[in-house]
Amino acid sequence: MTRIITYFILYVAGIAVSYAQIKTEDFLIKNGNIELPGTLSYPTGAKDLVIWVHGSGTVDRNGNQPAANVKANYVKQLRDELNKNNIAFFSYDKRTSNPKNAPYFGGIVLDDFVSDAKKVVSHFTKKGQFKNITLIGHSQGSLVAMLALDNVDKYISLAGPAESIDVALVRQITNQNAEVGKIAAAHVKELKETGEVKEVNPFLVSIFAKQNFQFLKNWMSYNPVEEIKKVKVPTLIINGTKDSQITVEDAKGLHKAKSDAKLVIIEKMNHVLKVVENDSDNLNSYYSPDFKLSTELVKTITEFVKK
Repeated sequence: MTRIITYFILYVAGIAVSYAQIKTEDFLIKNGNIELPGTLSYPTGAKDLVIWVHGSGTVDRNGNQPAANVKANYVKQLRDELNKNNIAFFSYDKRTSNPKNAPYFGGIVLDDFVSDAKKVVSHFTKKGQFKNITLIGHSQGSLVAMLALDNVDKYISLAGPAESIDVALVRQITNQNAEVGKIAAAHVKELKETGEVKEVNPFLVSIFAKQNFQFLKNWMSYNPVEEIKKVKVPTLIINGTKDSQITVEDAKGLHKAKSDAKLVIIEKMNHVLKVVENDSDNLNSYYSPDFKLSTELVKTITEFVKK
């Protein structure tokens, strides 16, 4: 009995030591006037660093959007799991989520997010703390990360679209209303050719608002299936079967364009990386951290980073 108790004490002590060895540092990276506060967490002696590149929206370093009541906490949960596997993790508040950047919100384009990601990579390459750097680009961030791979060793596209945004917009609108879809296609054509849309259809004002012209035109200039062909580093493409925003066909489209990449489709994983048994729970998982993060995702990323 004494031996059992001793083993139990040593086991618990071992867990405590393991957790104590995870170091966390909060610090600020600046890209000109833009402030990108973030969190680095790493086990002692970790050689591999993952840098997370957010998707669209005002996403903070943990994967939450307070203004939209998104509380999935999926980035923080992924961080914790990868740390357990001896992988360092850095994520930062997207420039649009930091109120201190508000004076510079006007005129933002996709290239600005690319610039931010490059600045973060540069910070860690100059520091030289980690041997290997992997960029994970999630959703819109898949394209952003593709364009920011200077001095990066590996790249992961996680729930990344294969279509350019102009094609995706027209397709999605057409699926809802064919006639409005035709108008959207005309708006896209005018925007690409002239940089503006003079008379926006009332049904499309939220998308083709004047303040969005510059951002949309810049975003439309990139086609993910063309950009991924230019990627020279080892690449992993992941998508979940329960993702209601980016489909498995998107992942297959990216893989077709870069056949030497590894493609992994994860059953029951949705857009915020949670396991969803029922379709009715899909949206609910955006508003609660209680849904389980995909263990297959953690395993897949770990194996790729450490390979």
